[in-house]
Amino acid sequence: MLTGKENLALLKTPRHIVITTHHKPDGDALGSSLGLYHWLKSNGHQVDVILSSDFPQFLDWMPGREDVLIYPQATEQSNALFEKAEIIFCLDYSALSRTNILEPVIREAKGQKWMIDHHLDPEDFADLSYWDSQAAATAQLIYTFIADVNNEPEAITPEIATCLYAGIMTDTGSFRFKSTTAAVHQIIAHLIEAGAKNWEIHQHVYNSSTENRLKFLGYCLLNCLEVIPEYNTALFAITKDDLAQFQVSTGDTEGLVNYALSIKGIRLAALFIDRTELIKLSLRSIGEIPCNEICKKYFNGGGHLNASGGSSDEEISQVVNRFKSVLPEYEEILTK
Repeated sequence: MLTGKENLALLKTPRHIVITTHHKPDGDALGSSLGLYHWLKSNGHQVDVILSSDFPQFLDWMPGREDVLIYPQATEQSNALFEKAEIIFCLDYSALSRTNILEPVIREAKGQKWMIDHHLDPEDFADLSYWDSQAAATAQLIYTFIADVNNEPEAITPEIATCLYAGIMTDTGSFRFKSTTAAVHQIIAHLIEAGAKNWEIHQHVYNSSTENRLKFLGYCLLNCLEVIPEYNTALFAITKDDLAQFQVSTGDTEGLVNYALSIKGIRLAALFIDRTELIKLSLRSIGEIPCNEICKKYFNGGGHLNASGGSSDEEISQVVNRFKSVLPEYEEILTK
């Protein structure tokens, strides 16, 4: 769904543009941001990507990554760019709170806010909104924004194709989630034709673990995994001491929750991580088990039906116990 289409005319002449995404960007967030960055630059715009935090090491190869500004490390420069921006793209988030420390900066900025996203329940803040909760990834929407909305399919360069391929690949679990439709595969085919080297992208993302990360994964599987067979549920609870022992850095916990979901018979998986200031929760499910409802009702969060997140300021043991106390409410759907 596209609203505020009349604002697209602004792109016909060079503009000062800032691209933002959510806190702790994943592959889709960074891939969609840099894919759009390259396209806007090719059309003569002055473009800056500004993030509220760092991002995982396994994404530190993407074309254009060297131009990204991390707000806490470049606050004064970033504030000046926000002040000058005529358009602020809000990618891969539907609520400004997801940008963490950037929320007040974006709210107070004078430029138009353009949201491109696929998450549920979008906040009403955007002058232009290109939103589809059925899209597999925001990177998919960036592709159609370029190729269909702006009618420039030929503008997909190898750099753009690489970034968008990475975004779609990571948000579909390497094309194995239900959101991977025929239309997604058609887009992927065009991205490969346009220069995305799929084998290299897979190598960068999935075969670049540090020794510490692998040892951390082994530790979690041996010591932190709990299976609750009566509810076809499994979970990991990771403490501050666990993170410190393995010197865990941004991205090292990525995908951990999926190991719990990979156990035969498990239909709901949870990952709890003590980030000191908050307990972060990630839920993944199979079928119609509503991760988004659980996160919204009990953990100050939300997301997609089968993949959602939340947080709590309680102790990690309390958060885990609250999660367990919720399971009987969903017993029928978990055990059918």
